[in-house]
Amino acid sequence: MNKPIPNAPLLLSLAGLAPFFWGALTLANTDLMAWSQMWLGKGFVGAQVQITYSVVIMSFMSGVLWGFSTKTTQLKAAICYTLSVLPALAVFFLISTNSENKIEFLMVGFCLLIVLDLIFFRLDLTPPWWLHLRIGITFLVLLCLSAKFALA
Repeated sequence: MNKPIPNAPLLLSLAGLAPFFWGALTLANTDLMAWSQMWLGKGFVGAQVQITYSVVIMSFMSGVLWGFSTKTTQLKAAICYTLSVLPALAVFFLISTNSENKIEFLMVGFCLLIVLDLIFFRLDLTPPWWLHLRIGITFLVLLCLSAKFALA
């Protein structure tokens, strides 16, 4: 875990935070929210952009974990493949509901995703820097998602 994070994954992960930060920023600034809704539409601002992008990221992370699962065989592989699809299934069911608590569920989902990252890390299926990257990025995602509550 002490190995430095390579530049490409670090920079791409940081760039991938943009929709989360944008959602928090538009929640914090009513003028920016109004301007953005007018020019970008309601789906690209506030909690809605965070929810939509969270679905993309959780599905992407399922694919990443699936890739890590290819390093295993037999029962270990079956368990890892099963675990890898859980984030995508979770967000599928989440967006299929009429719940008013989608941000809260996503925050729990990102916390549970770290548990999966830890499992795959402990099974020595990830790069040595993986957990360090994922913990930092997840902290920032949770911070952005919490803007809905801090600014309410």
